[in-house]
Amino acid sequence: MDEGWYRPGMLLVFIAGFWEGAAALFFRLFMGKEPSPMIAVNYLPAPWCYVGAVAVVLVAFAVVAVLDTGHKKALAREEKEPQGAA
Repeated sequence: MDEGWYRPGMLLVFIAGFWEGAAALFFRLFMGKEPSPMIAVNYLPAPWCYVGAVAVVLVAFAVVAVLDTGHKKALAREEKEPQGAA
């Protein structure tokens, strides 16, 4: 994968993980907002919605870490390749 695709991928995964994890917890605990497709983890009953939200955040951070490693490898590959005159 090209180096440029890692950044939007990391951004999208981070936003989705934040929204379905931390934001869903905030809406559930402090705003009393009803579940919706945009905060799907809140459809779970009381103790499981919190576990689900934390799991979503952990998975999102793991995916971002994997994408970051791939991004660094792609940058290293591009540095090693000579910039030939085409």
